[in-house]
Amino acid sequence: MALEQKRLARSGIDPVMNRKEEARQAAQRAAGGRTFKECAIAFIDGRKHMWKNAKHAWQWSDTLERFAFPIIGDKDVDAVDTDQILQILQPIWKTKTETATRVRSRMENILDYAKARGYRAGENPARWRGHLATILPAVPKSERVVHHPAMPFRDMPAFIARVATQTALSARALEFTIHTAVRTNETLGALWAEIDMAEATWTIPATRTKLKRIHVVPLTAEALGVLARVRGLDADYIFPGIKPGKPLSGRTMKALLVRMGRGEATVHGFRSTFTDYLSEEHTVAREVREMALAHAIESNVEAAYRRGNLLSRRREAMQLWSDYLTGVKAQSAEPSAPSDSP
Repeated sequence: MALEQKRLARSGIDPVMNRKEEARQAAQRAAGGRTFKECAIAFIDGRKHMWKNAKHAWQWSDTLERFAFPIIGDKDVDAVDTDQILQILQPIWKTKTETATRVRSRMENILDYAKARGYRAGENPARWRGHLATILPAVPKSERVVHHPAMPFRDMPAFIARVATQTALSARALEFTIHTAVRTNETLGALWAEIDMAEATWTIPATRTKLKRIHVVPLTAEALGVLARVRGLDADYIFPGIKPGKPLSGRTMKALLVRMGRGEATVHGFRSTFTDYLSEEHTVAREVREMALAHAIESNVEAAYRRGNLLSRRREAMQLWSDYLTGVKAQSAEPSAPSDSP
């Protein structure tokens, strides 16, 4: 106990005041108080039915677990103050501005909820206007855009060969994500019911795509091979998590990159690598690449041109990518003319 008190003192915490604060929090909890984490869980649970998909609830929980809970999670919600909010936000305000703004907004909502339920009183220390706006510097939107670090495509064959030797399920999820060039959450939420083995396609429903439109992904022989390796793990999810009825965690693929010594790369960055390879080595048409990535259409003219889904051309382009990754020499530098061109 003495060593613990000395540790607190060395870190700048008054042991006597700390004991009094712990006693106060315990008394308040006994009288019906709540911790910040308890309020956060209740707030999220109460709004899950209002959000379009499970990803939104996961994002709330994930950001709070990473940034807020380590500092204020076990604090009585009535004791959360501005200094603690700043302790959470300042380290990431300039380096992860978009994430920081979301964390701030979510904390503000939870603290408002706590006040409405009678768990705290006074002003909201996470509010922006007239409060944190006077303390934290405004970051121009032009500086908020962070490009996901991408691995050079020339490193990919050796890298994907290493991934193939890994036994973790996260390695299979990463392989599948790279071969299909989809977004992380699309892989994690993938269901067996979305796969058409006969047509070699994966139909991602609109509820799970960024543009809220159905996206049909042509599956290469290599992508189908990954599916064969994970067949039978779960009746619903292709990449199931530890908890029954839940998909693989969103952090697992990034953790795998770190374990493999490639922590500088991001999972999302492989989409850029895919684009770089097809544009530089095969001059695959831009509309084919953009549709393969399910990107938004910026031009009305291009939108009219892309009325079809270019499935045949995308299938050939995706196979060029998979062939390159696995060391198969491509037979053609440009996919053949489409049969489904609009």
